[in-house]
Amino acid sequence: MDFQLTDEQQMIRKMVRDFAEKEIAPIAKETDTEGKFPWEIIRKMARLGFLGLPFPEEYGGAGADNVSLAIAMEEIARVCGSTAITLDAHTSLCSEPIYLFGTEAQKRKYLPKLCSGEWIGAFGLTEPGAGSDAGATKTRAVRDGDEWVINGQKCFITNGSIADVVIITAVTDPGRGTRGISSFIVEKGTPGFRPGRDEEKMGLKGSITSELFFEDCRIPAENLLGRENEGFKQFLVTLDGGRIAIAAMALGLAQGAFERALAYSKERVQFGQPICNFQAIQWMLADMSTEIDAARLLVYRAAWLKDQGLPFTKEAAMAKLFTSEMAERVCYKAIQIHGGYGYMKEYEVERMYRDQRLCAIGEGTSEIQRLVIARQLLR
Repeated sequence: MDFQLTDEQQMIRKMVRDFAEKEIAPIAKETDTEGKFPWEIIRKMARLGFLGLPFPEEYGGAGADNVSLAIAMEEIARVCGSTAITLDAHTSLCSEPIYLFGTEAQKRKYLPKLCSGEWIGAFGLTEPGAGSDAGATKTRAVRDGDEWVINGQKCFITNGSIADVVIITAVTDPGRGTRGISSFIVEKGTPGFRPGRDEEKMGLKGSITSELFFEDCRIPAENLLGRENEGFKQFLVTLDGGRIAIAAMALGLAQGAFERALAYSKERVQFGQPICNFQAIQWMLADMSTEIDAARLLVYRAAWLKDQGLPFTKEAAMAKLFTSEMAERVCYKAIQIHGGYGYMKEYEVERMYRDQRLCAIGEGTSEIQRLVIARQLLR
């Protein structure tokens, strides 16, 4: 077993960490406080190739692997969860299904624009009545000659109102249940397609989360993604990969909170000495560090399996389940170590605690992850 990162992976970690520290960290508080989408940061990330990390160079990507993408997600989330989830939705949930299931024409049309950051991408799966039960999709697509006509609503869509292209699911054969769902590529500005409100959220306030509406929205027949009625299978595969990314995001948030708690424990003096001298604090720090290391191994293993072309559904679910719940425990303890100051917005652990909460919900709740793991064990 080789736990050493490759030279390329180490280089990517250094490059992303340097960028995150110099460019993202200084505005992370403003991004959260003002609910301000970091357009300039995203453009700079695009120029450095972050938005196309795992895709081949022939489609405008950086040609890196999925471990590198997990590393990048971790390093960005370490300073700003909002920026990390924007990258996740764009890369893992929009570009990835086009790369995996798209025709050659679709790949060449969309991936270069997405990888370069010319276009921002989103993934429209969740609906008001279809969350964990994603097969309960009500959005409908009907074939009409050389077009598909789409009607329905999506909600809680990351990057939704700013996306130039969105991958959505819609029922194409109502009598077949989950085997009658298809995926489609819809471009911004298509008549009948409009974003609704941007949601006000507990955390990740610098990311955009929107409703999407489709009212007799007509798209070309060639915008069907993959084969008709295979959308359910496609989004299960997409979510497997997305779970690695959101687990890496949770890992980064936990790492950032831990580092700040560790530093604070050395500076804060009570009873005449730094609080890091007290066993109660030392045990919290020890538990935090141990859980973070365990989570990192789970995340990197899942990404490595994906890179090897091996099954990774169970491992991705395990990584997502453990890491998202670990992040809450670590961020909780980070606030506890800060005491009253940790509850104040002046200290970053307050923001990280709010940001991590989504990780145990988005791209499959913890409860769904346990179902996925159990089914893989019992199959």
